[in-house]
Amino acid sequence: MDGRLYFAYGSNLLRSRLQAGDRAPSAELVSAAIARGYALRFHKRGADGSGKCDLHQTGADADLVWGLVWQISSGELEQLDRSEGSGYRRRVVTLRAETQNLQAETYIAKPNAVDPALVPFDWYRDIVTAGARQGRLPPAWIRRLEEQAVVEDGNEERRERFLALLS
Repeated sequence: MDGRLYFAYGSNLLRSRLQAGDRAPSAELVSAAIARGYALRFHKRGADGSGKCDLHQTGADADLVWGLVWQISSGELEQLDRSEGSGYRRRVVTLRAETQNLQAETYIAKPNAVDPALVPFDWYRDIVTAGARQGRLPPAWIRRLEEQAVVEDGNEERRERFLALLS
């Protein structure tokens, strides 16, 4: 495959989410990895008005975000850009995966798409957490995700549609 490395840290951790529709159906898992100097925030404004994940740069070595590195077809990057929407910009980050450093593309929230008061919907947090479990990320990281404050989504159809990714 003519592929590119992509670092997922939010809902795209879950294989069924990443491979759904026209996102990145070719995605193949490479490894778990850490982005140092970043913190996970749920402050990116989603199209539904709730908080979505952001890889927020802090520059502090003590800060880190666990995620998964996927290899995806180069042609699918534009599809993934459209799926992620205009609130993110794609950029390359350096990651630590097992015994090597990797460069991978990821999505960082644009400053005008960030609102620190946002909270994710319960189903979104559950998708992120399920992806972390599926990718066998460290138990302490999974606990951190599970403890994320959430709000219940009042749109039952949307909630059920996204929760279907977990089955």
